[in-house]
Amino acid sequence: MCTAITYYKKDHYFGRNLDLEYSYHETVTITPRNFPFHFRKAGDVSNHYAMIGMAFVENDYPLYYDAINEKGLGMAGLNFPGNADYKEMAADKINVAPFEFIPYILTQCATVRDARKMLEQIQLVQLNFSEQLPVSPLHWIIADKEESITVESVKDGLKVYDNPVGVLTNNPTFDIHLFELNNYMSLSTEAPVNHFAKDLPLSTYSRGMGAMGLPGDLSSLSRFVKASFTKMNSLSGERESEAISQFFHILGSVYQQRGCVHMGDDKYEITIYSSCCNLDKGIYYYTTYENSQITGIDMFKEDLDSQKLISYDLIQGQQIHMQN
Repeated sequence: MCTAITYYKKDHYFGRNLDLEYSYHETVTITPRNFPFHFRKAGDVSNHYAMIGMAFVENDYPLYYDAINEKGLGMAGLNFPGNADYKEMAADKINVAPFEFIPYILTQCATVRDARKMLEQIQLVQLNFSEQLPVSPLHWIIADKEESITVESVKDGLKVYDNPVGVLTNNPTFDIHLFELNNYMSLSTEAPVNHFAKDLPLSTYSRGMGAMGLPGDLSSLSRFVKASFTKMNSLSGERESEAISQFFHILGSVYQQRGCVHMGDDKYEITIYSSCCNLDKGIYYYTTYENSQITGIDMFKEDLDSQKLISYDLIQGQQIHMQN
């Protein structure tokens, strides 16, 4: 499954874990301003905001998992099986296929406020990219430097939720995730106080006992609670290296290790990659399952006025620095 978060320090950050049992040979892909997008039912956009993100490029089309644009708006799609419900085309709506939803928003919206307005007109429709690549059941987090929202196309229609924690995982629907946090309001970063029974001489015997009861399993609801607690209480310095390091540590709290989630046969779900995007500087940082060294790609060091995609293969092998 997956986990996406925001994190705000001196700069503003957005990223995710991609948890799956397979890879599509995804690459960090930059779409420049003049790359032509031919949306299936929503017209063409040939001049637009540039973006950088993780994508599977098929037939010169970037199928983005997550991305940010040059204005500092980020968006990620996460698995939402059983709840995602895409509609038939509507004459009074902008009909957008789920696989083109990220570029449709990021090419034209500079802020979450812009995205909210556009979402009022959008219908997510049941369209496959190809026969070999059928539509995926997804929901999305959209974030800028000030706020984030969650977007879900369900049976009742397109739902847009304020996301005050800046966290998204998978099932169930986002309103249930947010309500679930009420069950953990007693958790604390401080040492607990004995409220069990005043006549019993109870005391702490370990650090961290204020967070006893915090979920540690890998289910999506538990990851939402754990990532929210970790992120909302997380502290780091202001320097870029400190902030991105802390960002990856937050994602690491819900990291999936090979062997813990069996998918049948010899398949196991793992965190294929983790990303951290600086919304202010347009830099895409990532790690992979086999390579824990942070790698960065700066979109503004490329020709953003070109018409051709720019892709970087992921550095997969572990990078080990020997000191002697």
